[in-house]
Amino acid sequence: MSEHTDHHAPDGLRTRGTVVVVPGRGETRATYGRLAARLAADAYRVRVVDAPGLDAEDSHGDAALTRFGDALAEAVDGAAGPDGVVEPVVLLGADAGAAVLAAYLGRSGRLPGGRRPDAVVLAGLPGRAATGVGTWDEELDVRTSCPTHRGTLSDDTQVRRGSLGEALPDALLAAAYEAELALPALFLIGGTDPLADRAALLHTAESLPRARLSVVRDARHDVLNDVQHRSVAAEIVTFLESLRGGLVPAVAVETSAW
Repeated sequence: MSEHTDHHAPDGLRTRGTVVVVPGRGETRATYGRLAARLAADAYRVRVVDAPGLDAEDSHGDAALTRFGDALAEAVDGAAGPDGVVEPVVLLGADAGAAVLAAYLGRSGRLPGGRRPDAVVLAGLPGRAATGVGTWDEELDVRTSCPTHRGTLSDDTQVRRGSLGEALPDALLAAAYEAELALPALFLIGGTDPLADRAALLHTAESLPRARLSVVRDARHDVLNDVQHRSVAAEIVTFLESLRGGLVPAVAVETSAW
């Protein structure tokens, strides 16, 4: 995670928090340009880092998680403005990025240096069952039905094709699903994601003291970038804003016909 891409709040608006985005298998920082720009437009400081390396044999071990934590802390500290890092600090991971985030935060809940993130968003956390992806078109079908996102992935020569066919280490997934996360956690999953283990996610979310599992209707694996990306970004912003009020949403529905 030595490189990053930054997105800033519009000029004249007070920055409302800091979000660090960790991509998943095969993805690049450009994969999350649309999401980062949308969150930044709502006055959040967003930094997208490189996907965590999972090639090494110890990709799920203490040494690898320690390196990940060091790089993550560096990314957060590097997003500081004139008055320091703007809180709340929220870590957002997708796919393998979500798995590594959960596994790391499950160890102590703190970053090197002692900073405790205020919340975590875990999107598209994969299950243990592998799904063959075959051709690039088949992998795209697993990832998304959004034509814009399909084009973004296809046009990016740095995207590693076939990566979704590479199973994550069992030990990493076990650590992610069994992580005792004390901080507020928002789980996002696509309703038609073939890589998801919805029952396991539900069990994990229900076992945590401050967790929410949101299922995006008809969304596929790249739940942050599928055709419902506007609604998903709104769900994330609602979560970010609710952190200011003890996880109580600012808007409550009194009555509704839909």
